[in-house]
Amino acid sequence: MKVTPTAIPDVLIIEPKVFGDERGFFFESFNQKAFNEATGLDVNFVQDNHSRSAKGVLRGLHYQVPPHAQGKLVRVIRGSVFDVAVDIRQGSPHLGHWVGMELSEENHKQLWIPPGFAHGFLVLSTSADFLYKTTDYYAPQHERCIAWNDPTINVHWPEGVMPLLSAKDQLGMPFGKTRL
Repeated sequence: MKVTPTAIPDVLIIEPKVFGDERGFFFESFNQKAFNEATGLDVNFVQDNHSRSAKGVLRGLHYQVPPHAQGKLVRVIRGSVFDVAVDIRQGSPHLGHWVGMELSEENHKQLWIPPGFAHGFLVLSTSADFLYKTTDYYAPQHERCIAWNDPTINVHWPEGVMPLLSAKDQLGMPFGKTRL
């Protein structure tokens, strides 16, 4: 597995070794020991989630506050998305900064998003199946949402896709009201 830090060094791109030929491919999508060794982290994943979304669906920017802040290891198994992580850690030199990249069934890339980050994605393909592991359980009373189009953060979402938002995501708060 190849691990590459992003512009925010705590957010990591994980690229598994993919073995393929004319018959198809094989790769180990997760191995706790290999993940820990390659990243230098010692995290415990407690929940796996799977979502399917249509083109243009934008989910996010979601996070959970302590004591249920979540780290996430995210990937796409069908389709493609533009995936975004926003640093909301008070005192971080990267507070309010974001990183984004395409995750797809073709590139097999995964993104490690540590606790203290808001996360969201925009579906670029006709539909996308999105999988993610979390380091804490879903706790709705600790869930928060930052507006996907907050001008302070200024995420550069791909052009030409009109975002479709859930009612909950339409009520996302301004970044200035973000508290961990």
